[in-house]
Amino acid sequence: MPTRRDFLRQSSLLTASFFISKDEWFAAPKKIGLQLYTLRNEMGKDAKGTLAKVAAQGYKCVETYGYDDGKWFGMNVAELKATLKANRLASPSGHTFPGSIFLQNGWEEKWKPAVADAKALGQEFIVIPWLEEPYRADADNYKKIAAALNKAGETCKKTGIKLAYHNHDFELQPVGGTTGFDILLKGTDPKLVFFEMDIYWVSKAGKDPLALFTEHPGRFAMWHVKDMDNTPAKNFTEVGSGVINYKKIFNYARQSGMKYFFVEQDMCPGDPLQSTAKSIAYLKKNIVK
Repeated sequence: MPTRRDFLRQSSLLTASFFISKDEWFAAPKKIGLQLYTLRNEMGKDAKGTLAKVAAQGYKCVETYGYDDGKWFGMNVAELKATLKANRLASPSGHTFPGSIFLQNGWEEKWKPAVADAKALGQEFIVIPWLEEPYRADADNYKKIAAALNKAGETCKKTGIKLAYHNHDFELQPVGGTTGFDILLKGTDPKLVFFEMDIYWVSKAGKDPLALFTEHPGRFAMWHVKDMDNTPAKNFTEVGSGVINYKKIFNYARQSGMKYFFVEQDMCPGDPLQSTAKSIAYLKKNIVK
């Protein structure tokens, strides 16, 4: 009969198999990405020039936002792809429709061309960025979205890309005796639906990212990396300038299943390009050496 000592030993071995040093995890070069929403004002004025500045700061990949009728930032697939290539940038992921699309009849007709465009751009993931406020208080909405995500994930799989859902803090608030996040995690097929963990929003909701990695290993294929300042308001701040322990969190990248991560700062105190420069400088010095 297995003893308590055997159980503890097996548990320790399992934990050790997930916990790795950042040196081991980054043995293969990892590209520091940027969610372009951080520079939304700059992108709106001069998308091509802004992408050049992003590349000059050392970012190697970008996550798009604002997909609209086959275009990003006013550029079609071919034009954006050429602009990225000219700046030696990749775009492995893109934010597209809000979660409410899956509460509408005929959502498949919008979904299929968006998936095809993401694939043509070279993206590996297509992401649902958020759920609008009117739909958040009903647990049934999360259940319907979870069911639709499985179907949408099947379409992605057939096209050769993957589907992910990006969280904020509201998904982690109580709804229907559970949380929206728990409904989405448990109601979706791990082989079809991944998650992009926004570490700031998980932390602001009072949850531990590492606990979620342990509870749902391999589900969090991407991260949003942003920091939280040490004030009652818990404002956004540059990576390394706040209270989130990213040195520790990155040690659990393999347990998470993380393949890509993107710096994002929803609000910046001054020039957003100064904030993105500060964040990548910290990451290069302390995380991705």
